[in-house]
Amino acid sequence: MNIGWMAWTPVTAAFFVFIALMLAGMTVWQIVSPSIARRGFLPIVTTRGDRLFISLLGSAYIHLAWLGLTDLAVWIATVISVAFLVTVMRWG
Repeated sequence: MNIGWMAWTPVTAAFFVFIALMLAGMTVWQIVSPSIARRGFLPIVTTRGDRLFISLLGSAYIHLAWLGLTDLAVWIATVISVAFLVTVMRWG
């Protein structure tokens, strides 16, 4: 299997490791303390996993928009994405 065409960097690897660790943590959290569906500021009833998925999807869009529309450093988009994730997970 040749994966030389992929642009793997340490940052890319760290990103996927972080996502894997977050999913493993959410799985353990779900087993220990099952989530209860609730309604926050999002217009749908969501569980903890739903809010994580929405947060990850939104963070991807934030980064894509950032890369397409600005020339500023990407870490600023990462800070915005983390704030978005915390907001959706807490009040979404």
